[in-house]
Amino acid sequence: MMARTQISLGPEIQRRARQRASDLGVSFAEYIRRLVLRDLGQGRRTVDTHLVFDLGSSGASDIAKEKDAVISRAFANSRKK
Repeated sequence: MMARTQISLGPEIQRRARQRASDLGVSFAEYIRRLVLRDLGQGRRTVDTHLVFDLGSSGASDIAKEKDAVISRAFANSRKK
């Protein structure tokens, strides 16, 4: 369960923070939550999207049918590093 918290920001900082949240497509509250989590070292783990590219040959593959296996291999390979 979340606890309600109140903060005070100057008008310019609030405007810029709201704009940044909008740019990210999240609410202002979610943007602030993400900042706090990141500062505390608990933010979302970023994944290198390049891990899912160049995993196999460019032969007759059908990524739509094999996407789960491809993503699974990429994730497994990233855990080995």
